[in-house]
Amino acid sequence: MNGSTNVTLDIYQRLGTHSGKTAQYVVVLDHLQRDRGRLRAQATDGSEVRIFLERGKPLQVGEILQSQCGKLVEVVGAQEPVTTARCEDWFLFSRACYHLGNRHVKLQLGSADSGRWLRITPDHVLEEMLELLGLSLTREHAVFVPESGAYSGGHAHGHTHGQQHHHDHHEHHHH
Repeated sequence: MNGSTNVTLDIYQRLGTHSGKTAQYVVVLDHLQRDRGRLRAQATDGSEVRIFLERGKPLQVGEILQSQCGKLVEVVGAQEPVTTARCEDWFLFSRACYHLGNRHVKLQLGSADSGRWLRITPDHVLEEMLELLGLSLTREHAVFVPESGAYSGGHAHGHTHGQQHHHDHHEHHHH
């Protein structure tokens, strides 16, 4: 490999998930990396990506970033180890969410034909609690997209009228 084709992409600008633009580069990040404002990563072609963004606003899967030199980089979610808990009983499921929320656990919520599911990063204490509550657990690898950083700084939860929000919570579940 000759290193001459690889570039360094310094990123200070976010174009969001609805820019309609097509990125030339792809960077794959797990949920912890997407949470960080400053980050060095490698694009899939080996180019170096250096991200310098405001902290406390997690990158979204599918978001386009623009580098100083005008190149576009798409954020793709990494497959990472997760524990998915499924439950058909709405009441049980609500209790599980309540217990996890009380502990400020990052969690992703979703629903399937077979009922609802929630996803956390593997943690045997929490897994035991969920099993005791009656949920069935699966350890798997998936893209982990916790509910929009509710616990990052408190201010992220500005659900006032939702009109100003250009992201709705359902758009990142396209598989």
